[in-house]
Amino acid sequence: MRALWIVNSPDRPMAATIIGLQAKGVEVHVMCPGNAPRFKTLKAAGISMIDFAPRRSIELRAIRKMRAELRRKDYDILHVFGNRAITNAILAAHKMPVHLITYRGIVGNLSFLDPIAWARYLNPRIDRIVCVAEAVRRFFLDMRPAFLRVPPGRLVTIYKGHDLNWYRDQPADLSQLGIPPDAFVIGCVANIRPRKGIEVLVDAAGRLVPELNVHLLLVGNMDSAALRERIEASPARRRIHLAGFRADAPALMAACDVFVLPSLRREGLPRAVIEAMAYRTPPIVTNCGGSPELVEDGVSGLVVPPGDDGAIANAVRKLAADPAVREDMGEAARERIRLHFNIENTIRKTLELYQAVLAA
Repeated sequence: MRALWIVNSPDRPMAATIIGLQAKGVEVHVMCPGNAPRFKTLKAAGISMIDFAPRRSIELRAIRKMRAELRRKDYDILHVFGNRAITNAILAAHKMPVHLITYRGIVGNLSFLDPIAWARYLNPRIDRIVCVAEAVRRFFLDMRPAFLRVPPGRLVTIYKGHDLNWYRDQPADLSQLGIPPDAFVIGCVANIRPRKGIEVLVDAAGRLVPELNVHLLLVGNMDSAALRERIEASPARRRIHLAGFRADAPALMAACDVFVLPSLRREGLPRAVIEAMAYRTPPIVTNCGGSPELVEDGVSGLVVPPGDDGAIANAVRKLAADPAVREDMGEAARERIRLHFNIENTIRKTLELYQAVLAA
């Protein structure tokens, strides 16, 4: 079996999946930019790497490059990630005997009335769409009008897997960020976008009385004048810390008492939640997208309604009041990642998908 992956920037789970497939007998070739973070890692692992990425959604140069590569190796599977790659790959694979598989990582933002959607995920040339969470698959199945929906057999849910051995860093020293050692720390890793609900989390922090000594640590690109105004207006403004982008974000979350992702909509399978769970930091997430698939409410964390700052504040109070519950949830969270969101499952299910597509 021979597969060509086209991806702009393979993350760690993706790179591990590629290497795992190769170890199971799939001949994998990868087309991605040479400056991608894991290009050299994959090449060192024996993966055939092609330094290339499309620059536009429809680009004649990219179509010719992909088509030439498909002819050169007679691929069985064309596995494509990212909007630009998908539109070009569909055109490149026209009338070629290759099975086309794409990936969808978020809920929503697709419409039958949008011609671009038909040029990408709704295109009948696609054999399978790998959904990163069951919530993504359900979105496709619930699209209206019903007679235009993606056929159920074209959709498959495969979680992005992780390996607990990736998460062995020591918890970071939060005092370097101005957080006192006796503080109860809420951590959040995200980039500021309307759908992430960071403002709701800021409002929740304002509901927590100073006597609890709760501090909120926001990690990621939070460069927003509106957010800074929200923080300045908060009663908790002196207990809210903006750390910016940090390469050591997982270690920072490992040092927090709880992790909160206050998403409002369109969440896929948030990596930041997985990383916090791997470090035994109990998560509080909203009932949004794939987050409830990660977190079993009351067992491996808490699930609250989207947009409800009071519910987030109450969940924080509950965990702050009971260290034993926090510890139990943290252990359960790590165990959930080990059992249900591990990289071996991802490799196995991806191989099974390839086999099923070829057998159809």
